[in-house]
Amino acid sequence: MLRRLHSDQPNSFAFTPANQAWADAQIAKYPAGRQASAIIPLLWRAQEQHGWLTRAAIEHVASMLDMAYIRALEVATFYFMFQLQPVGSVAHFQICGTTPCMLCGSEELIKVCREKIAKQPHKLSADGKFSWEEVECLGACSNAPMAQIGKDYYEDLDAESFAKLIDDMAAGKVPTPGSQKGRFASEPLGGATTLKDYTGQTQNGSVALATGIGDTLKRIDGTEVPLVAPWRDHPRADGQPMGGDVAEMTKPADPEAAPKAKGDSATLRVKQEIATPAPKAKIVEPAPEIAEEMPEMLAEARGTPDDLKKIKGVGPKLEGVLNELGVWHFWQIARWTEAEIAWVDTRLKFKGRIERDEWIAQAKILAEGGETEFSKRS
Repeated sequence: MLRRLHSDQPNSFAFTPANQAWADAQIAKYPAGRQASAIIPLLWRAQEQHGWLTRAAIEHVASMLDMAYIRALEVATFYFMFQLQPVGSVAHFQICGTTPCMLCGSEELIKVCREKIAKQPHKLSADGKFSWEEVECLGACSNAPMAQIGKDYYEDLDAESFAKLIDDMAAGKVPTPGSQKGRFASEPLGGATTLKDYTGQTQNGSVALATGIGDTLKRIDGTEVPLVAPWRDHPRADGQPMGGDVAEMTKPADPEAAPKAKGDSATLRVKQEIATPAPKAKIVEPAPEIAEEMPEMLAEARGTPDDLKKIKGVGPKLEGVLNELGVWHFWQIARWTEAEIAWVDTRLKFKGRIERDEWIAQAKILAEGGETEFSKRS
């Protein structure tokens, strides 16, 4: 299916302060030079903030991650979870139409959408509050038919209960997600026959949590829960990953302290294999640090500045950073020594990119008037 950006686009996009703080924390999860791995969560938060994913939002996220715009657009158009056109200001309904839901009455839910929202999917209701679409399996087959509304699942629906959901939302009410027939999970409608500890409860953990913090129909705005980023805010002093020292995790078990295994020979073999300690992790000595030396920098370009984006790994944002440092021309980059690379590297957000993307080799070719495979494409 061909997915295009909507014809009517806003001029700009910027994260709110709360969402910007959240986005910065997500980027910090990834190693230097691999921030593009945060593309999906950042696009999702941009969609949550605005309601749908605009071109300005896609380009803003791409700039934050120093990605080519087309790469971010490829992600946005590939995943159907990203809405590329305006959706209802109150709710967007995704009706599961796959076989189990269809057999249980999803076609009746779609009829309700056509009557109460719009005749065609991806069209706004007359008041702009609602929109809808039919989607493939959402994985709640045992509680079919169901619909995803915003972030939440509404299950065990029928035409009457679904119509009431829409009416309640239109009136400003916030319905409770989960089963609309009182099921705690996916037990028989007549009542649980096993695992009866939860008999009488009508909200599972996920629904109870979302309801408790008021995070159901509303879009995520970053204020629901405190921002916690232990991977960024509490790094280990020894550089080891959080969760335990490598030597401790790989230390052989004390055979005398272990209880004697019981059972037949096959069971004993399995237990022995499980108890066999993993080999010790190889300790990699860090490379010696290179003394830094500031390369030749210019207060302004000598004539027309070179298009540094022709170097693979340099996007619009990174080009701006280089210009601020005083780098305007290919010949400057082509002359960098190892010590000068180290100086520039510490001042870039994406440490290690210079050598990984071979800036020096590319800059030498471009400075002499040649073309690289990347510059030809760009």
